[in-house]
Amino acid sequence: MPYPAGHRERTRERIVRSARDLFNRHGFSEVSIDEVMAHAGLTRGGFYNYFETKGDLYAEAIALAMREPPVARWPELNVDFSAVDAARRVIQAYLSQQHFEDIDGSCPLVALPSDVSRENAKVKRAFESVFEGMVRLFEESLRSDRSKVRDRALVIAGLCVGAMVVARSLDNRELADSLRGAARKAALELGAWSDSKGKKLRGRRLPTTS
Repeated sequence: MPYPAGHRERTRERIVRSARDLFNRHGFSEVSIDEVMAHAGLTRGGFYNYFETKGDLYAEAIALAMREPPVARWPELNVDFSAVDAARRVIQAYLSQQHFEDIDGSCPLVALPSDVSRENAKVKRAFESVFEGMVRLFEESLRSDRSKVRDRALVIAGLCVGAMVVARSLDNRELADSLRGAARKAALELGAWSDSKGKKLRGRRLPTTS
């Protein structure tokens, strides 16, 4: 009996989402193909119908963040990527308590950097594309200031990612929260974006992202 239309695409997506959650939770090296497939409700034998290696799956799991940015998972934070204040909203969401606690759905820049550094070029390129997407968002909001826009965008992105990586690694929750708050304040100040919704923000309306 033939599978219904779209079955292959839906199955592939189940595997990628399963891998994303498990890699975020445990790290690439600690998760087996068997575990990924079991978490997706599938058997190991079907894995090679979709991916050649675990590394290929890893790259797909990282790339999922480009299609579904983690900050979009928390509607209560109201992240509108087309808004003039998108950069401010992303910074606040990225360094939020919601992101701090959402391990499975975390940004791969936070969850997987040490694993990526040991992987092949394909995986590194996928990781790099996520970081570049974040930098471009900040660059767009800084466009009206022509001095060292790229450098400032890189610093802001690095500050957001680095602060969350360290905060997740701390046992002292008060210290972790203080670090996130300090990083959020510094990132907003670097972009001259107000932490208050009532204050006029710099930049221009951003193009809608896919």
